[in-house]
Amino acid sequence: LLGRQHMTVNNGTDWLRFTQQKNKRNKPVHMEIPIAPELRLVMDATPMGDMAFLMNGYGRAFTSNGFGNKFRDWCDAAGLPQCSVHGLRKAAAARLAELGCTEQEIMSITGHKTSKEIVRYTKSAKQKVRAERAIDKMTAGRSER
Repeated sequence: LLGRQHMTVNNGTDWLRFTQQKNKRNKPVHMEIPIAPELRLVMDATPMGDMAFLMNGYGRAFTSNGFGNKFRDWCDAAGLPQCSVHGLRKAAAARLAELGCTEQEIMSITGHKTSKEIVRYTKSAKQKVRAERAIDKMTAGRSER
């Protein structure tokens, strides 16, 4: 359901502004996320609808279940049976953690309201980042001696 109507430009940067569908009625989460330059390139090179970026084979916006099913088909065709739509959010959180983002920064991208899920999603990624930093510090300490 995300489409061109959710795009704005602010100081030369493209943004997506939308309300998450999950818990939309009870506890809406309003999001504002800049569009990464790499994503903008893909968007410019990809045929898209106006009111919905992703269109199904009938030229209409995917339903939530329809997109999940199609994504499953794409993953299976690519030989990635372990991947799923739900895994995208978790993968984004883990990747951001590996880049050293704070819990608050990750939440601003994933739309989580509390850090509970972020901690669960990023536990192993943060351990990897901390271990790398620790070894870097240890190595730097040796070279100073």
